[in-house]
Amino acid sequence: MALGSSEFPVQAAPFEQPLTNFANGLRRGQVKVVAIGSSTTAGEGGIAPYPQRLLADLRSIFPKPGIDVINRGVGGEEAPKELLRFKHDVFDQKPDLVIWQVGTNAVWQSADQNPPTFDETRRAIADGVDQLLVDGGIDVILMDLQYVPAVLTPAKADKANAMVAAISEIAHAKRVNVFRRFALMKGWHDVARISFDRMVDPGDDSRLHASDWTTDKMTWQLTDAIVTAANEAPHGS
Repeated sequence: MALGSSEFPVQAAPFEQPLTNFANGLRRGQVKVVAIGSSTTAGEGGIAPYPQRLLADLRSIFPKPGIDVINRGVGGEEAPKELLRFKHDVFDQKPDLVIWQVGTNAVWQSADQNPPTFDETRRAIADGVDQLLVDGGIDVILMDLQYVPAVLTPAKADKANAMVAAISEIAHAKRVNVFRRFALMKGWHDVARISFDRMVDPGDDSRLHASDWTTDKMTWQLTDAIVTAANEAPHGS
């Protein structure tokens, strides 16, 4: 579908796994998505967060089924704390699809903020994916880090790249999808020559949070990947 592909040539990598449960929900006429994560999910600086935009995008493409996108983002959290919220914020909602935006705060937060260690974060992500897959009725998308100056400093860049790689390795091993936001935004910056001044919220002195422009374009890329993977899914019960 390549939504908005004429604007610039960099597109998100397609998902490797079909979204079978999401597709089955479309056929039933009711789909529920839960988005869990930190500030990208919760919203920051008055910019409408991606779950709100994703709901509008999906409803524009699938006007007949009932589609809900439930936002369970909490700014500043990371995988170990998010995992503790799974019972109420994820499983009790009975979703067809869970989008877990994860990894950034473990890289970005300073020691005095007491972030989880790299290994604690990696273990929590792996454990969380296992929990989601046990049910068998939930599709999983992991969303990796944003490519922004705050995580690209000399002190943080190696850890950011390692976190992106760890998320990809977990997803590959457990056969779930990754929305490769880090690579997408890197391509926008390096290939399409889109400046960080455009990609980062101009009101954010930390240079961490995405701009309205980035959030909008990223959400359309996510929508495109979801729709394609749902269309490729085999028919289920």
